[in-house]
Amino acid sequence: MNLSIWTLAFLWFFVFLAGFIDSAAGGGGLISLPAYLFVGLPPHTAIGCNKFSASCGTTFSAARFFKNGAVDWQVAAVSAGCSFIASYFGMRLALMINQDTLKTVLVIILPIIAVLLLFKRNFGADNQAHTIPKKEAFLLAAFAGLVIGFYDGLIGPGTGTIAIIVFSAWLKYDLKTASGNAKLLNLASNYASLIAVVVGGKIIYSIAVPAAFFGILGNYIGAGFAIKKGTAFIKPLMIGVIILLFGKLFYDVFGTVNLFGNFRF
Repeated sequence: MNLSIWTLAFLWFFVFLAGFIDSAAGGGGLISLPAYLFVGLPPHTAIGCNKFSASCGTTFSAARFFKNGAVDWQVAAVSAGCSFIASYFGMRLALMINQDTLKTVLVIILPIIAVLLLFKRNFGADNQAHTIPKKEAFLLAAFAGLVIGFYDGLIGPGTGTIAIIVFSAWLKYDLKTASGNAKLLNLASNYASLIAVVVGGKIIYSIAVPAAFFGILGNYIGAGFAIKKGTAFIKPLMIGVIILLFGKLFYDVFGTVNLFGNFRF
């Protein structure tokens, strides 16, 4: 498939932007997948290329968080392992249940989450994870990995954002560390999906590889901002992603024309 340089530049810009946002607040797929579709890729190929570039970008973002000590690797590793397994089974079950019901529930829940984030000024400001016993933290991390990984395989939109909220609200991490932990969880679920699309031959590497470079660049720069500025940078982005996610799901559930069908971002 041949794309003009201007079409590719359009794609690269939005993959870069998606990586920048995703590195700090999650939800980058809400930007990158529509971009792949807009340039004319068939749906399954767009999903495959998006998974490839997203996995590459998240790998570098997670590495930067880890290098700067913004990851509790023991808790994150437990969560990531469970996420990988659950994401695989979530994908297998995706075609067997009614996704519209789950999306409707999210349409109700997401505005509540956004309001809580907006008005709870101290949300994710301080790291209180040490107050939770290690055994309890591991159990909570495993449960979070299973639930979020399953959600990622089953539905997908906003997985990284939901993971950040869970790590901050349940496990009491500040938003910077919660974002770092979420990167490992999201990376595991992305790899589970990536294996499926690679085996299925749904990637055009001549398009996906250059795009992945811009995704890596966006993730790397965005992770740097998140590490340096912490909650002040991450929280507004999270609220923006939640609003974008709400709009997408609301349109899926109530829109007269569903542009994105059952695509999982």
